[in-house]
Amino acid sequence: MVTRAYTVAFEGVEARLVEVQCAVSPGLPAFAIVGLPDKAVSEAKERIRAALDAMSIALPSRRIAINLSPADLPKEGSHFDLPIALALLAAMDILPPDEVEATVSLGELSLDGRLMPVLGALPAAMAAAEADRALICPRACGAEAAWIGATEVLAAGSLLDVVRHLTGQAHLPPVDPAEALPDAPMRDLRDVKGQERAKRALEIAAAGRHHLLMVGTPGSGKSMLAARLPGLLPPLSPMEALETSTIHSVAGLLSGGIRRQRPFRAPHHTASAAAITGGGRGAHPGEMSLAHNGVLFLDELPEFPRAVLETLRQPIETGEIVVARAAAHIRYPCRFLLVAAANPCRCGYMSDAARACARAPACGEDYLGRVSGPLLDRFDMRLDVPSVAWSDLDAPAAGEDTATVAARVAAARAVQARRFDGHGIRTNSEAEGALLDAVATPDAEGRALLARVADRFGLSARGYHRVLRVARTIADLDASAEVRQPHIAEAVGYRLASARAMAS
Repeated sequence: MVTRAYTVAFEGVEARLVEVQCAVSPGLPAFAIVGLPDKAVSEAKERIRAALDAMSIALPSRRIAINLSPADLPKEGSHFDLPIALALLAAMDILPPDEVEATVSLGELSLDGRLMPVLGALPAAMAAAEADRALICPRACGAEAAWIGATEVLAAGSLLDVVRHLTGQAHLPPVDPAEALPDAPMRDLRDVKGQERAKRALEIAAAGRHHLLMVGTPGSGKSMLAARLPGLLPPLSPMEALETSTIHSVAGLLSGGIRRQRPFRAPHHTASAAAITGGGRGAHPGEMSLAHNGVLFLDELPEFPRAVLETLRQPIETGEIVVARAAAHIRYPCRFLLVAAANPCRCGYMSDAARACARAPACGEDYLGRVSGPLLDRFDMRLDVPSVAWSDLDAPAAGEDTATVAARVAAARAVQARRFDGHGIRTNSEAEGALLDAVATPDAEGRALLARVADRFGLSARGYHRVLRVARTIADLDASAEVRQPHIAEAVGYRLASARAMAS
């Protein structure tokens, strides 16, 4: 007799249903697991043996065969412990097979039978809901899994608790979904003294999800400005929160509940290509995917390896990254707002004759030349960030606070949500083709100005369309239904702001 239990295997953020088949047959005592298990899955037999021994259950002196189907799908992770144990207990007539087959389970077993938390409870719950089955998971993962509310989630503290539930001795109560965690404290925009143009650029970038490059001398406030960008962004919508939380669940970064705050990822410039794009053992999500629906901040942009920077080009356009491996192609969503900061040259003071190195201005060309032209062309906005005057630093904090600017950003995002309802996009930065022409065609004066700029500075087709998108966002912040000449002029100013620095 073959008994069955069900669990999941992860392909990117997708949880695929796996059938755990168990057969106990005559022969020399053995415990074999087949179906492309990794080392953690193969070691499950020792954890299961010890957990059953802690419950005073001895394995039969027969041949035990476990098959994980589909057999050609790689199985990774310790969460296979619980479903393998349940299928085995059903084969030993300790659990009713029908009850085991009616659930999807996952969990790591400790040697004393306790259930340890595992990764991916949220996408596992989604897979269980699609299969019309209840989910059994460790107690520490229950609130996370119950958040989707589409299936019954049963959280157990030990294998014994699961056995008692499936045999009707003591039922596990359904788990309440996790509440959204309170937002982490945000840094206030008022803390940044001076840099009014940079603050305006942050507002526009947040309102339309426009990629922003800041170039300026060391200590001018580039990193300080970027750290305040998350506070300007509206909270995640329920759908966005589900998308983002699913990625973080697979990566093991979701703990204690669902966060509605947009992610902010700031990898160091020594990060590898696999750390940025995803990969490594199990092809886990990288920084680009972890920043999905949030901000990816690359400080000291030219210091990143050229190969790492070039991996950004396609995801910026498509909003997803495909991690290619010999066994499979894993797809992760990564629709992020890219913010980068760079010094104008290696010494950082190319524009200051008193402090510049002897190689200025040639050092600027060599330094910023590490960033390829195609990648630079993908930044919607380029901003020169000058040094802050001592008079500004000595003055009391002034200007608008984060809450005031965030309210305008939220209003602009609401306009975009209504505009693009039914088009499958959310912000102006995603509009293209006929839709972009319909929503961002400027008035006659704006069109004439854009034509002169395109002819004078040789805007690429991508640059031309990015100017239109930024202008549309500026118009939204201005509560204008039409894109006018001032909006085009401001958008062009951000597009060409660092042209001198990049060319020098």
